[in-house]
Amino acid sequence: MKIFVTGASGYIGGSVAALLVKKGHQVRGLVRNAAKAEGVRAQGIEPVMGSLDDAALLEAEARAADAVINAADSDHLGAVQALLAGLAGSGKRFIHTSGTSLVGDEAMGEPSERTFTEETPVKPEPDKEHRVALNKRILEAAPGVHTVILCNSLIYGNTLGPPAQSVQLPPLVREAKETGIARYIGRGLNIWSNVHIADMAELYLLALEKAPAGSFYYVENGEASFGDIARAIARRLGLGPAQSLPASEAIAKWGRELAVFALGSNSRVRAGKARAELGWKPAHRSVSEWIERELAA
Repeated sequence: MKIFVTGASGYIGGSVAALLVKKGHQVRGLVRNAAKAEGVRAQGIEPVMGSLDDAALLEAEARAADAVINAADSDHLGAVQALLAGLAGSGKRFIHTSGTSLVGDEAMGEPSERTFTEETPVKPEPDKEHRVALNKRILEAAPGVHTVILCNSLIYGNTLGPPAQSVQLPPLVREAKETGIARYIGRGLNIWSNVHIADMAELYLLALEKAPAGSFYYVENGEASFGDIARAIARRLGLGPAQSLPASEAIAKWGRELAVFALGSNSRVRAGKARAELGWKPAHRSVSEWIERELAA
């Protein structure tokens, strides 16, 4: 297949695009500059110079492709509109990358017992209303466009594609290396579901082959509290005990989006639907074990 991937130099898009190339697909990937272009070209991906704001370019690339994978920005309305316009009425597959912070709370280190399947109603925090509305818009484009949403939890593991990093673990690791103290927010009892990058990438290929039009899937294979994650980082780096970072300091250090919804919230989802419908069999289950064994120290 000829597949157009946005975010081809990023952690998610680059890993998915590299795996698609290995499976024999022809992949064109959106990149922002020449340096990024060289990185994706080295993976066998044909670079397309541009940005998510280049509506005409995105529409043309989508029209020329057999399928599109949007992995650059979960919230970019303009890009989604352009890609859907290019695919309109074709019945071609459009896989959109979302994220489970859409079920996140503002717990700032406190625990929650709430878990979500695809059937669980979601009443998002105000910061996440746009993401939920955009997902609804994408699903409603089916069947004219064969839309599928993969809603990823915390992703860990080494990239499968060009050099890139995930969103949540790297700032915690940098903080630990720079200060000599691994940190969690508040009491560190907040829990996130998580998934290894290799397992996640395999699910994108399964979705490309098997997912029905208008499908939404959570993506996870295990969960951990951020306190446990910080303690695993401390052990891997040979540091003393992990310590709390007050909520106000976390927001000042990392900004509201990262501190509140990526590092301080609870986001607990279950991916039974992907296993049952698509035959997904993720192999990696413990983010803490990966940190202690494989995180670059």
